[in-house]
Amino acid sequence: MSSSPRPIEADALGTAAVAVLPTAGQRTAAVLGLGAALPPTAVASDAIAARIGKAPGWIERRTGIETRRHLQPGETMTALAAGAAVAALDDAGVASDELDAIVVATTQGDDLLPNLAPQVAAAIGARNAGACDVGAACAGFVAGLPMAAALIETGRADRVLLVGADALSRFLDHDDPVTAALFGDGAGAIVLGPSDGDGHIGPVLVRSDGDQGHIVGIPGHRGPIAMDGHATFLGAVNQLSATTAEVVARAGLTLDDVDLFVYHQANRRILHGIAERLGIGTDRVVDAIAHAGNTSAASLPLALHAARRDGRLRPGSRVLLGAVGSGFTWGAGLVTW
Repeated sequence: MSSSPRPIEADALGTAAVAVLPTAGQRTAAVLGLGAALPPTAVASDAIAARIGKAPGWIERRTGIETRRHLQPGETMTALAAGAAVAALDDAGVASDELDAIVVATTQGDDLLPNLAPQVAAAIGARNAGACDVGAACAGFVAGLPMAAALIETGRADRVLLVGADALSRFLDHDDPVTAALFGDGAGAIVLGPSDGDGHIGPVLVRSDGDQGHIVGIPGHRGPIAMDGHATFLGAVNQLSATTAEVVARAGLTLDDVDLFVYHQANRRILHGIAERLGIGTDRVVDAIAHAGNTSAASLPLALHAARRDGRLRPGSRVLLGAVGSGFTWGAGLVTW
């Protein structure tokens, strides 16, 4: 492994590629419900700026983040993820005992073991569901999407819950000017089931390049998070721009056919960089970072929830989801809402 970061080229395919596109006549998966949950404690950017010796407004100008939520002692990831799960089930009109499988994308739950997914299953009363975690850092939700959709498409399940949940505040060096201001805690969830024809999960690509794992990570089991900010920025813009174009092409569409671009909410400058690279207006790129920060695996469902709350995500919307995370992992997929 190289000891110094190098920019990740846009055409680097990495070590894995997964494309999910149902064949003609195969049943398709669709999103039936969406939910979100955030911890009650908000941490303002200016409070962090004062701690790391920066002027008021410095963090917001560089990242777009005004506040983020952090779990406090005694509050658990299990409860946070369960809150998002229950909200998604209510939105879908699905009972917890109807779930066949639960997939939780997370960096780490409340303990190293047991994993978070079975704890969430128990918390929501999903006694009939298999449960497992997916570890792909900030790209975990988009990595879990083809797994959850494939269970529906192959008939192995009728109702699947996909949760993205992380609490990276637990792994921060709060005096580190590179990472202290970036990360918030949160959870988001979707319920998937067979499509009735109105919505569906389209092609999804998930890729990785383990040679770039040193760019951002949590050494050991306790941290703190270490990150090369410049290399992370380049990798995110390069890979998400390239993968977006490839996914849209695989669907037989153009960028103009996409209603919303929902990317991992890591930094507003990354969102603008992708929009500029692709030549799309920022009005079609969801920016929900101001009051949540980088919530890692929870980022995509939380951004979807914000877009629906604002009236931008509607039935029939064609949505491009994309995320990049430590590993180095990234992916993108198309969803018709």
